[in-house]
Amino acid sequence: MPELPDVEGFRQALMSCGRRRCVTDIDVRDTGVLRGVTTQRLRGQLKGKRLGKAWRHGKWLFVPMGDGCTLVCHFGMTGSLRCCARDEPIDVHDRIVLTIDDARSLRYRDQRKLQGVRLADENAVARILDALGPDALTVTQAEFLEVLTRRRATIKGALMDQSVIAGLGNLLCDEILWRAHVHPRIPARNLSEADLRRIHTAMGRVLGSAVRAGRVPPRRSWLTGRRNDDEPECPRCSRTLRSSRIAGRRTTWCPVCQA
Repeated sequence: MPELPDVEGFRQALMSCGRRRCVTDIDVRDTGVLRGVTTQRLRGQLKGKRLGKAWRHGKWLFVPMGDGCTLVCHFGMTGSLRCCARDEPIDVHDRIVLTIDDARSLRYRDQRKLQGVRLADENAVARILDALGPDALTVTQAEFLEVLTRRRATIKGALMDQSVIAGLGNLLCDEILWRAHVHPRIPARNLSEADLRRIHTAMGRVLGSAVRAGRVPPRRSWLTGRRNDDEPECPRCSRTLRSSRIAGRRTTWCPVCQA
């Protein structure tokens, strides 16, 4: 599933797609990814317009198009945004193709189509943001403690809740909690201030590396680089990793480092 680092990579791909980033043509190949907008309206709002300076909050990508209109993308479980050469063969999962500056091709690619693309005015953008917590990449330690201190949910569930902290997904949460030596099943409100500060520090370091990689990197020195091994071992203490469902998702942790 695309998480904050992936979406930041999609933002950078969009910003690098053409010198002027002018949309000269639009091909909606599958209307199943359109959310609250028709193909005709999407073409009318985007064709001939310049893609503005894209910005991200959590897993959402916002692209100003002028006149108070914003192109909004959410990538669900399998979505991505790719800048390609115009003559590169179309992938079967390329749902929307924008021709940029008559030379490049910006493609919304998504296999499962759980989310998609919409147009939003300022009020609609505000409603999306109102439903989200602070962005995981920029949240201060004080804000982090404030939103988590009284949460009854497990710390894994609280971190994955986009209304609490925006941008973290399953892999990032497992990596962050392993780095912070915190068991994912502990209720957030049972953690000490020192525990939460340690989680915040680990989050910053993990996100810094992951954003530079444009993904959660499958490094062998990371928990997430071992979780799919036949017999996964902790990169830190070499004990066998454990796995179970927490907050509805497969969760991996070390029974020694996160006791």
